[in-house]
Amino acid sequence: MQFSWAEEHSRALREFLEQGLSYSEIAEALNARFNTAYTRNAAIGRARRMGLSGDEQASRTSRPKPKPQLSAAQLKKFRERFFAQVRGPKIPRRAAMPKLRCVEIVPRQLSLVELEDGDCRYPYGGDREGEPITFCGHPRRQGSSYCVPHFHLTIGPDIETERTGRKALLRLVEAA
Repeated sequence: MQFSWAEEHSRALREFLEQGLSYSEIAEALNARFNTAYTRNAAIGRARRMGLSGDEQASRTSRPKPKPQLSAAQLKKFRERFFAQVRGPKIPRRAAMPKLRCVEIVPRQLSLVELEDGDCRYPYGGDREGEPITFCGHPRRQGSSYCVPHFHLTIGPDIETERTGRKALLRLVEAA
């Protein structure tokens, strides 16, 4: 890695800048002439340290291209074509509601306070503001919080529950 530039390299950099070469072309020319490994950024940095990289150099090498002027008719056609591609439906299409599964059971509509130990805890209501939440209240299925119809409704047709597995036997180990 080279940290300082030799005087002849700096003179060559100045010459190439006067010829109007870009910094990447200058780096290539310096590397070819002196068998070095200067990069474009190294050439830019050295030119700045030498005071050669001012606004006049930037304006000489990177002039903005003038924008083409469009006639009113051309501009109108451009806008129509552009906005036809950009515009879409302003209101997104509403997704179809999925068909909900339900059970043919009439809930007892018990409040949480009225529920007893063996009652189904499947909730009803509470969807709208101020609507009370009630519960099914029918007798629960063994090992579940719900009655048989609500149990099958909540687990789905093809889903195994965690409770179908065998209960693990716990062994107490005496601590020494």
